[in-house]
Amino acid sequence: MENQLKDVLVRGTAWGGKIRVFAARTTQLVEELRQRHGTYPTATAALGRTLTAGAIMGAMLKGQEKLTIQVKGDGPIGHIVVDANADGEVRGYVDHPEIHLPSNAHGKLDVAGAVGRSGHLHITKDLGMKEPYRGSIPIVSGELGEDFTYYFAVSEQTPSAVGLGVLVDTDNSVLHAGGFIVQLMPGLADEEITRLEQAVGALPPVTTLLDQGETPEELLTRIVGDNGDLHIHDTMDLKFQCFCSAERVEQTLLSLGENELKQIIEEDGKAEVVCQFCNEAYTFERAQLELLLDQAKPKPIQ
Repeated sequence: MENQLKDVLVRGTAWGGKIRVFAARTTQLVEELRQRHGTYPTATAALGRTLTAGAIMGAMLKGQEKLTIQVKGDGPIGHIVVDANADGEVRGYVDHPEIHLPSNAHGKLDVAGAVGRSGHLHITKDLGMKEPYRGSIPIVSGELGEDFTYYFAVSEQTPSAVGLGVLVDTDNSVLHAGGFIVQLMPGLADEEITRLEQAVGALPPVTTLLDQGETPEELLTRIVGDNGDLHIHDTMDLKFQCFCSAERVEQTLLSLGENELKQIIEEDGKAEVVCQFCNEAYTFERAQLELLLDQAKPKPIQ
């Protein structure tokens, strides 16, 4: 891959604190997911856009908080699932990675055709409370940027502009990926809102700017203007992180119970469990399964 710049996210404020700004480069992350899941270009773009939104939304959390994004459209790609946390750790998968469609009317990857134009976008946030926060909106375009914009307006009552992009090379590898979210704080005057809308509307595609060598910070400067009082408060590295392990898979197998474990041993003699998020395969041979079966059997009352 040509672009070896590391994946980063910057966050800050502008216009005297009247807008919150976030921008991320996610090229290596999206390429890693492409390689792990074998995604075709349209699926790569859909997963990459969702992953980028997830990474930025993760940066809006704090401490041990985390979130899960589920895009459930009626398109051939099936569900897209992305997990992210406040530490810049993200992972994700798509039901049907082999989906690739002809280009849309604008000559771009047909993400909306793959995702579908009806269905729902669900966000679940684990904020350390008794119950997680859940927000859900109907899909409005399937292009995903507009869908996340709608989510922020409806579910979080925070007017936002969202831009997401993935550029795939002729060999199917990811050339560039990234995005931004700009959020309006209370107190913006109508003319300031109009100015922001015009700036976002005039912005070239995110991947065009990344291809020209622009940094996430420079992308934000384009939006807020050279005199936009842009203050970057934090720069965070982004990385792929899965939380699967042989121990967790063992617990999953144990939870199947005695009868189902017996059936696996008798019919297959072994078990292979593949993590949806990272595609890592965990194989349990007969002897290991028999040990688990022993643990799964009810213990006699003393």
